[in-house]
Amino acid sequence: MKTIKRKKIWQYLFLFGPFLFVVGLTSGLVSGNWGAISLAFLIAGIVISGLWLLWQSQKSNWWKSRSTQAGTNALVAILAVLVILGLINFLGTRYHLRADLTEAQLFTLAPQSQELVRGLQQPVKIWIFDVNRNSQDQELLENYQRQSSNFRFEYVDPQARPGLAEKFGVKDYGEVYLESGDKRQLVQTVNENERLSEVRLTNRLQQITTSTTAKVYFLQGHGEHPISTGEGGISQATQGLSDKNYTTSPLNLTENPKVPEDAAVVVVAGPKRELFDAEVKALQNYLDGGGNVLLMIDPNTDPKLNNLLQEWGVRLDNRLAVDVSGAGVGLGPAAPIITDYGQHPITKDFGQGISFYRLARPLEITPVAGIEATPLLRTKPYPNSWAESDLQSEKLEFNSDQDLKGPLTLGVALDKKLSAKAQSIPTLTTSPSPSPTSEGQASPTPTTSPLPSPTPEAQTSPTPPTEEKSEQPATEARLVVLGNSDFATNGLFQQQLNGDVFLNSVTWLSQQNQQLLSIRPKEPNNRRINLTNVQASFLTLSSLLFLPLIGLVTAAVIWWRRR
Repeated sequence: MKTIKRKKIWQYLFLFGPFLFVVGLTSGLVSGNWGAISLAFLIAGIVISGLWLLWQSQKSNWWKSRSTQAGTNALVAILAVLVILGLINFLGTRYHLRADLTEAQLFTLAPQSQELVRGLQQPVKIWIFDVNRNSQDQELLENYQRQSSNFRFEYVDPQARPGLAEKFGVKDYGEVYLESGDKRQLVQTVNENERLSEVRLTNRLQQITTSTTAKVYFLQGHGEHPISTGEGGISQATQGLSDKNYTTSPLNLTENPKVPEDAAVVVVAGPKRELFDAEVKALQNYLDGGGNVLLMIDPNTDPKLNNLLQEWGVRLDNRLAVDVSGAGVGLGPAAPIITDYGQHPITKDFGQGISFYRLARPLEITPVAGIEATPLLRTKPYPNSWAESDLQSEKLEFNSDQDLKGPLTLGVALDKKLSAKAQSIPTLTTSPSPSPTSEGQASPTPTTSPLPSPTPEAQTSPTPPTEEKSEQPATEARLVVLGNSDFATNGLFQQQLNGDVFLNSVTWLSQQNQQLLSIRPKEPNNRRINLTNVQASFLTLSSLLFLPLIGLVTAAVIWWRRR
């Protein structure tokens, strides 16, 4: 009897093996720290379980018994299920399979945002100083986080962590900050009426991850659109450039007929009067040295740029672009609606999006050796569009003798490879030092315009981003010509794709590889049906009277036939 009891006690003692193993495994997983205590429990459990198996193996009939085989099969099945579940969870954590079934892809980041986040070289973090977690904002941030492990975000209660709030200078709930290294930047303030914007977040992320800024000059003095607020100004366009880490300044070539060295792009926005020959020559020299120019020329104007454009194979047509397809949306025939875009980095993501241009002139493109020309904006074919020559007539009608049938080209992007002798114009600089000249070319000299300073909200760290001088000479010159400038003015800039055409043109011209093209905020398509009173009454009667009556009559007929 004593021998039997001792054997039973030893059998019960062996149960401590699995128990100690589970204790060690649980303590390590919960605490996240596999210290000496967790490892001691694990090793003790494994040793006791191993001794028990060794003791049982000495019994000749233990491995052959039916109960042992059944228990072994059950244990193997349980372990297999656990391994399969573990693999599924591992694959589900590492690889995400998501399908956005919305028509406008509301829950998918724009390709520009994905490219920027995937290319992050250092960790960045979003701090949301708010006590409420909005599901829409959190979903957007999670979409960013899925693209790269270097992107993180955290919600913070300013009252619970006042030191951190003071570090960022938080003044109110809902402020969203971006941090990368010692740089900190305010993204926006979110509230019930304004949610976190992908456009702003991507632009701020681009600004904080780059150490250089490009300068865009706007030519002034010939009736161009002013860089100011109000009707006819282009302050919204300049603000859009600032959001993309550009600095903007006016340029007057009559004071010094040479383009500044730090000019990444020169914009000529709707001149109404002709330029002096010295100014045109300055633009030509700038382009010959690897510069980049955006020309937006309206109808009924002659800025005397024909010699410059002729070198690039572009001729301004004096006729007016007419498009009668815009009458259904309230636009007159003199405001062409564009949905046909060229295959070019400026317009490659536009698809069938809409942009419109009030009072635009067509462009004629002639092939020139060494210059690659890509039409950007094309009107609809005739009879929807044509080039009207009689601008005095109140009724626009096509005249086969004088007018030109559509489709018409309203915008073109041109790229010219520079020869080895061409003098490059640095796009970024830190000092106004002149560069040596090449044969037959004027040397660019600096202007007295001040260096750009970061915006108040753009940088709170003690080391703001500085401009760096480009060490690589320019290998190509770029020119974009548009037959309208009105689309970039205040009020029209933010409508449809108008602003994207301008911002993408400047971005491509600046030749800044790290700069992203413009992205549009995504909005759900309006699928509401507008019914008249008659239609609403008919719908009410059909749903409450006609359809139930048809059902009752059908049921009565079936009942009568069966009876």
